[in-house]
Amino acid sequence: MSFDVGAFLLQTVPFAQTLGIVFDKVEDGYAVCRLPDRADLHNHVGGPHAGAMFTLAESASGAAMLTVFGDQLSRAVPLAMGSQVRYLKLAMGEVAAEAWLLGDRDAVVAELDAGRRPEFDVRVEVKNADGTVVCTLTVSWTLRPNR
Repeated sequence: MSFDVGAFLLQTVPFAQTLGIVFDKVEDGYAVCRLPDRADLHNHVGGPHAGAMFTLAESASGAAMLTVFGDQLSRAVPLAMGSQVRYLKLAMGEVAAEAWLLGDRDAVVAELDAGRRPEFDVRVEVKNADGTVVCTLTVSWTLRPNR
């Protein structure tokens, strides 16, 4: 990717910046980002709020997606279509999200070339500092062709 995907996302999605999300690793179809442990992001039991963890996970999925399809931004807008989230364990402290693109670039671009809206998924795991998976997500994305 020829541009800083993490910086791009923080600029274009100000809410992620408000939460203090930090992008640690962004490479071909893969991203890792962190949510700091801040009292203003906590829920009623002292851990990160589910909404903050969701935003962290969606941000990681967007970064993983952009590493593969960022070169298509001049002709299509990436949009999250939906997600399946599962909160597995109580999260405490700083959490990190790790995302993997599940879609095939060639198939997605071929659909876009044909004038259709391709759809593909990104898988995300959110972990506590000790590596325990506390939340999983699958985010479904589309590339909406510019008209």
